[in-house]
Amino acid sequence: MSGTSESDEFRPSSSPVCYGDEPAANPLGVDEIVTLLNELLEGERAGAQGLVRLSERQTSPRLAELLRAVARDEGRFCAMLNAEIRRLGGTPTTRTGIFLDKLLAREGLAAQLDLLDRGQSAVARMIHAALPRITDATLLRRLEEMYDVHVENIRRCAEVAAGLARGESP
Repeated sequence: MSGTSESDEFRPSSSPVCYGDEPAANPLGVDEIVTLLNELLEGERAGAQGLVRLSERQTSPRLAELLRAVARDEGRFCAMLNAEIRRLGGTPTTRTGIFLDKLLAREGLAAQLDLLDRGQSAVARMIHAALPRITDATLLRRLEEMYDVHVENIRRCAEVAAGLARGESP
């Protein structure tokens, strides 16, 4: 979406390389993984709540459905992250990331979509950076799926934002 600088823009063209058959260089320990998953969980929870609220404000059925679909993805990943944290012996956070307040405070749909893009991109970057260091095959597969879905949602929302920038209605 517009408004991101090249340094914080994330535009992967394909899925990350599957690291399942390679030994991880400097693998993450369980405590580090639980910390990462809890950070992701806070962000996903904030994203899901914010997207539901944004979808309720839309007059365009197409845009409302897109936002609800992305919110469903965020909710699905909240459940997955909760399950993985518990499986690893950790305690899932109950906090919601600051993204929610920031998203709802933005004026105008274009600014909200821009922040949504930044949030989705931040999550994708965090996952992408961690993948080579994950040795748990189940978690690796789930995080690769989460990454792929975020990349696709970035693309879908960017199309809407580009249309808004051209003056098209959502």
